Amino acid sequence: MTRIAVFGTGYLGATHAACMAELGHEVIGVDVDAGKLAKLEAGEVPFYEPGLEDVLKRNLQAGRLTFSSSYREAAEFADVHFIGVGTPQKKGEFAADLTYVDSVIDTLAPLLARPAVILGKSTVPVGTAARLAEKARAKAPAGDGVELGWNPEFLREGYAVQDTLHPDRLVLGVEANRTTRVEEAAREIYAQLLSDDIPFLVTDLATAELVKTSANAFLATKISFINAIAEVCEAAGADVTMLADAIGHDIRIGRKFLNAGIGFGGGCLPKDIRAFMARAGELGADQALTFLREVDNINMRRRTRVVDLTREAVGGNLLGFRVGVLGAAFKPDSDDVRDSPALNIAGQIQLQGASVTVFDPKAMDNSRRLFPTLSYATDIESACAGADVVLVLTEWQEFRVLNPASLEPIVRQKKIIDGRNCLDATSWRNHGWAYRGLGRTGPLP
Repeated sequence: MTRIAVFGTGYLGATHAACMAELGHEVIGVDVDAGKLAKLEAGEVPFYEPGLEDVLKRNLQAGRLTFSSSYREAAEFADVHFIGVGTPQKKGEFAADLTYVDSVIDTLAPLLARPAVILGKSTVPVGTAARLAEKARAKAPAGDGVELGWNPEFLREGYAVQDTLHPDRLVLGVEANRTTRVEEAAREIYAQLLSDDIPFLVTDLATAELVKTSANAFLATKISFINAIAEVCEAAGADVTMLADAIGHDIRIGRKFLNAGIGFGGGCLPKDIRAFMARAGELGADQALTFLREVDNINMRRRTRVVDLTREAVGGNLLGFRVGVLGAAFKPDSDDVRDSPALNIAGQIQLQGASVTVFDPKAMDNSRRLFPTLSYATDIESACAGADVVLVLTEWQEFRVLNPASLEPIVRQKKIIDGRNCLDATSWRNHGWAYRGLGRTGPLP
């Protein structure tokens, strides 16, 4: 059992704190947001993540998990300190804003009077960990007794508990020419996971930082690749879904992340690939990642494409028409609307004069805060009532299995645009709907 402090109780930090307690450790979660701490202390997760609330409540009741706003309390309590704060994109730049990461070190280090291990989990530009290690030792009374490693997270929203407790790999970056205390601490913390033969890769700090950003860049590239092919399929009259099935059988390629649609969003992929490009430029390796600019461009073009298709569906001008939008979160099983393609599309359509009503099973409150001018419904039927065209923009299961006949008496025109290629096109067409999927044959009449 290890005494652990986790700094930051947002999506990453709260999940990590609860799951470390689930592994049997004593954990304190630290944040400056009093409202967030109050919710967590009451057993409420401030965001939607399947299974996390059960883990949180169980470990609060067991006494293994507490929360505090006091860095001093955390410094006195814990032997290992995890950094789990956000690294958003800087305003007006591609680079990552490391204000919150630096703030943790600036506040924590002066309180470290005895040897301690700091493990970073936040996604940071390469070179950050080495800089933070030197800063921590310079500021800490314990001096060289403070060691830092980087242990990047690979969480998928909607599967965060599973990805923490049953990851497909663990990566740990350690400082060169230091003791093995960082690795020893990590092995003790993750002993239960390592006993299940989960791969454990120990690298230098720079490699560990690059593993995370490279993984996100690869996933973004794969998504934008199939979306670029979708553009060609539309021009040629081919079906990108069948194409993806065919090439996905090649084990060198694989079928995952080859789903053409409106592209990626959320709080990670968009800002991480931009920060990756910015950091490569600072290192003098900007030409190596110029392809990521096109990855980003392709991704943003998908949103414009859906707006264009919607306008075409109602005769070329959206003014005065009604559009029902199903989906606001950037992906299903999440209430995250950060850089959500679905909400961005809904907003663009409204700006062009349409009356837009949105429904999402979990992301309504967050959507209202981000796009207060849109109309919101409490269910599918209300969102689609009187619609001239319906858009499916997040592939929630309840949208995937939607019965075309159930919407027929509600809408004004039986037209649907499947922004995620998640519906049964044949079924919708057989029920008399004008169906359009991205990169698929069969234009809207």
